[in-house]
Amino acid sequence: MNKNLFALIFPITTAFVVLVLLSGSFFTVSAGTSAIKLRFGKVIASYEEGFHFKIPLIDKIEKFSVRIKKDVVKTEAFSKDLQTITVGLAINHRIQGDTVVSIYRNLGPDYVNTVLTPMAEEWIKAITAKYSAESLISNRVEVAQALDSILKEKMAQKQVIVSDIAIVDFDFSPQFLKAVEEKQIAEQEAKRATNLVEKVKKEAEQQILKAQAEAQSLKLQREVVSDQLIKLRQVEAQIKAIDKWDGRMPQYLAGGELPFVMVK
Repeated sequence: MNKNLFALIFPITTAFVVLVLLSGSFFTVSAGTSAIKLRFGKVIASYEEGFHFKIPLIDKIEKFSVRIKKDVVKTEAFSKDLQTITVGLAINHRIQGDTVVSIYRNLGPDYVNTVLTPMAEEWIKAITAKYSAESLISNRVEVAQALDSILKEKMAQKQVIVSDIAIVDFDFSPQFLKAVEEKQIAEQEAKRATNLVEKVKKEAEQQILKAQAEAQSLKLQREVVSDQLIKLRQVEAQIKAIDKWDGRMPQYLAGGELPFVMVK
């Protein structure tokens, strides 16, 4: 019985072991991925997408994505005037298939945490320290462009391609934000006061111009008064006197002159 049982179990066990070994003799690299083969910790080769052979239980496979990945780095920094800023930076990056061996040897498979994140934090702090807190608010785009340029350059030296970055978080302390708000309110009040002064000033200038125009008009009226105008006024006065005359001749005439002109 024992021999018969052994004769039955041995082929089954052997077949199972062979199947396990065969299944462990191949690996697949999918699209958008590169892989390296390690044998006793030593890099043997790199592989692109496809079906590849390995020695079971001896070879180890490390896979790297060569697609664009996004990681967010969040850190605290200080402005030039020592205000605390919380900055969140979204970084899109990738590696190339032909650099995976170098990246594994020099940076390690976890290069995002060992290299990219510390470098981003370092340059966030270095660049924000060049600006005052208020200027950081108004120059956010300029800061993002500076970070984009320097991180692309520094990570390219590490064979990691940074395609673009974006500032997703840019917060200041509540005390600073309150101070900025109060300053803006004060500036608005000062602007309104200045506008009111300008309005009063313009109204006063208009009144002065109006008074000057009226004075000039009176002056011109005085200048056009002539002897003919005086005679015209005298004739108008005589006409009014004739209209009021009741038909009786005066008892005497002052100065020997008639009150009106006789017409023949």
